[in-house]
Formats: sequence, structure tokens, C-alpha cells
Amino acid sequence: MMGAVVITGAGSGIGRALALAYAQPGRTLLLLGRHRPALEATADLLHGRGGQVEIRTVDVCDGRALDTIAADFARDFGPVAVLIANAGISHGTLTAEPADRPVFAEIIATNLVGVERTCSAFLPYLEPAARVVGMASVAGFRGLPGAAAYSASKAGVIAYLESLRLELRGRGIRVCSIVPGYIATPMTAENPYPMPWLMPVDRAAAKMRRAIDRGRPWTVLPWQMAMLGILLRHLPIAVYDRLLSRMAGKARRGNGGPDISGGSGP
Repeated sequence: MMGAVVITGAGSGIGRALALAYAQPGRTLLLLGRHRPALEATADLLHGRGGQVEIRTVDVCDGRALDTIAADFARDFGPVAVLIANAGISHGTLTAEPADRPVFAEIIATNLVGVERTCSAFLPYLEPAARVVGMASVAGFRGLPGAAAYSASKAGVIAYLESLRLELRGRGIRVCSIVPGYIATPMTAENPYPMPWLMPVDRAAAKMRRAIDRGRPWTVLPWQMAMLGILLRHLPIAVYDRLLSRMAGKARRGNGGPDISGGSGP
């Protein structure tokens, strides 16, 4: 597939790695994100690989801005072959902490609503056999302690992409749900707990690209996380609660947790 590729959250993490995985002569990449210097750093890494790189700064929650970007890009470069809604943020949240209310809303807006806004904006400009990709997480299989907003947002992404897959089935467009476990990105670097089967981001991106190009509707990686996910989803509530109750939560913004974006992971 040599058509244009659009990636949100392309300034770091999985988004940057996917841009590197897709860059090749004859292809145009549109890199979207909130921070222009980060997007420019990704574009610099793509120099020498051929093709054309366009960057636009945008918040994926801003549907009108995305609509304008999508229309302008299609006018100048033609239809989109691969749309990757990757942008996401991660912080710990606690319902008992009133200060976490806006953080909770921001995570849901970016990670879930942002995926819908991205897909809605570019849908009119997709090729007939295009790929639409959403970045979920194994954190969406069940609620994780101290990560209510993140788990809820990724569970919502999983359900949304399944609905979208059925919605677009008649158009020949493949919807691909990518469900990472622990991928070595700036986002997971902040996790204050052990991360089994941590996968290098470039290796993960290569596997993601293969799954996307083949139109696979569901890909969990690494493979060990797929097995663990099946186990977690079928554990009785009492057993799940006992096992997970002592697990450390994500760093909260109020405790110094940074604004991490452009990647995904539990």
C-alpha cells in the first residue's frame, strides 16, 4: 500500500516508531500532534527515507480543526490509505481525589473521543480499501488499580473500534484494533511497577505494520500479553480483586506525573 499515511500522536513513542516503519519512497506521511518541536524531531528522523512528510499541530479533541486538516490534506495529496489514531495520554487517577476530576475528563477526551474525532474527520477521504487503526491497550481488558480513567478510555476504544469495523464493513475498509501490552516508550517509562515482556518500540511498530497491512481486526502484542489478557478477562471477580488490589497504580499528575502522549501501554 503506497497511499498516504496519517498518524496522530506522531511526536514520540509508538506514533514516531510507526512513522519510521511506514516511511519509504513514494509515500506521503501526515504527522499530527500537539507539540510542533516533537513532530519536527520525528520528521528529521524520516529524512533520507524518501517520500514526503507533512506536519500539522492539532489537539485530537478539536473536531473542527481535524476536519479542516483532513480536507486540506486530501485536496493537496489525495486519499488516505492508512489512518492511525494513536494519540493518547496516561496518568493515574483516583476518584477520592477531587483534583483528579479534570485529569479524568482529559484522558477520556484524548484517548477515546480523540479517536472518534480523528476517524470522523478523515473518513470521507479514505481509499476504498483503506486501513483505519486505533490504539487500544490491554489496560482496557479490565479496570486496573489507580488507572480508572486510562482503563475506561481504552475499554471504550476497543468497543468503539468494534462498532466502527461493522459500520465500515460494506465499504471494504478494514478497521484494525492494536492492543499493546508494555512497549518501551516515554509513557511506560513513568510506570512505577514491573513491566513483564516489555517490548522495544521499533520491534512493536514493525509487528503493528504487518498486522495493519494484512488488515487484521485484532492484534495484541507481545503475544504473552494476549494470553494474559484472556486469563484476566475470565478470572472470577474475587480472584481478580485479590490479585490486583496490591498492585501499584500509575503516577498521578498531582504527584509529579508528566503529560505523556504519543504512545500507548498499560
